[in-house]
Amino acid sequence: MKETKTVSGSPEARAALHEMMAAFEAFKGANDARLEEIERKASADVLLEEKVARIDAAVTQAQARLERVASEGRRPALSGGGEETPRVAAPEAKAGWDGYMKSGSAPGAGWGLEQKAGLSTASNSAGMVAPPETERAIERRLAAASPMREIATVRTVGAGVFRKPVSTAGVQAGWVAETAARPETDPASLALLEFASADLYACPAATQNLLDDALIDLDEWLAAEVEDAFAAQETTAFVVGDGVNKPKGFLAYDTAAEGSQTWGQIGTVASGAAGAFAAANPTDRLIDLIYAPKARFRPNGRFVMNRRTVGTVRKFKDADGNYIWSPATRPGETASLLGYPVTEIETMPDMAAGSLSIAFGDFQKGYLIVDRAGVRVLRDPYSAKPYVLFYTTKRVGGGVQNFDAIKAMKFAAS
Repeated sequence: MKETKTVSGSPEARAALHEMMAAFEAFKGANDARLEEIERKASADVLLEEKVARIDAAVTQAQARLERVASEGRRPALSGGGEETPRVAAPEAKAGWDGYMKSGSAPGAGWGLEQKAGLSTASNSAGMVAPPETERAIERRLAAASPMREIATVRTVGAGVFRKPVSTAGVQAGWVAETAARPETDPASLALLEFASADLYACPAATQNLLDDALIDLDEWLAAEVEDAFAAQETTAFVVGDGVNKPKGFLAYDTAAEGSQTWGQIGTVASGAAGAFAAANPTDRLIDLIYAPKARFRPNGRFVMNRRTVGTVRKFKDADGNYIWSPATRPGETASLLGYPVTEIETMPDMAAGSLSIAFGDFQKGYLIVDRAGVRVLRDPYSAKPYVLFYTTKRVGGGVQNFDAIKAMKFAAS
């Protein structure tokens, strides 16, 4: 099994959960007082509004701390293997890789790593392909740091473009008597989706003294250095990327009102007002969004929005006066909205006229992330002396693979 840090019973996890629950209870009390004053006076006191805003910010901070603890717990130790037998470089290959990282020495004959065009013992102009341990370390850290990688399907491929045939209209079927003729049914309508990989790069720096340290784990250092940079760029692309030299985000596709969309379009549900929720019964619009996907996509459905939008829906109540947003009750869980988990992604748009600020659906079935196997590292000790730069690239693609699985809320009157 993979080795992971256990946080469910850690003091930090318990403290973060207690802080979250206490902050939300304080928020409910202050917001209830605000709503009561609005009912009595048709407006709330400014000081009370500011109090609610301060407590809401505290809830957001507590939620962020809880998610950080959970994310650190999901991050596996780099030395832990998976349930399957991992690819491991030969000892001489690993020694050659470490030599290249520390001093730039080129591998000798028989070294086990792939060599790119232009690479020789005299010139490492094209860089080295990292050994499996390093590549796996980067991928596992990205899985823990990237919210989209947690909820979407991730596939590793060996080609630059991954092509997937999909059925846009299922195979037809019918009932017949035992001895009746079996007429031909219409064949399935197929479409070919293409997911091209694009280069994602980062350039961490180190001092030569750090590289000479015998205790430094170079795989761990490199994976940690590129983690945040890769995760931030990937997340933005998976949400709003235009597909040009980057993945195509699920909000970058054409949209149409739910019920009128065709294959290749994301169906939308109106919020009831331009740039805001409808003044009356805003929760009803969220329920409409939940029931926009077909029934088979709802069991694994979830909401996706940024923290400012979460701050808005956190104030909503249902017809019975219960808050529709609930904090996590155990470490490792996530907050929920109307019983469905909420994934906060900061690159989701803020609420504005015509914006697509909330999405709902089964992202595992709806969105595909494609990783091209191989991470390449070019050691550069010259461009930023006395620092050594490590130009690190990996190839990533992505796009919607099932347009029925993801729906979005459009902040418009209709």
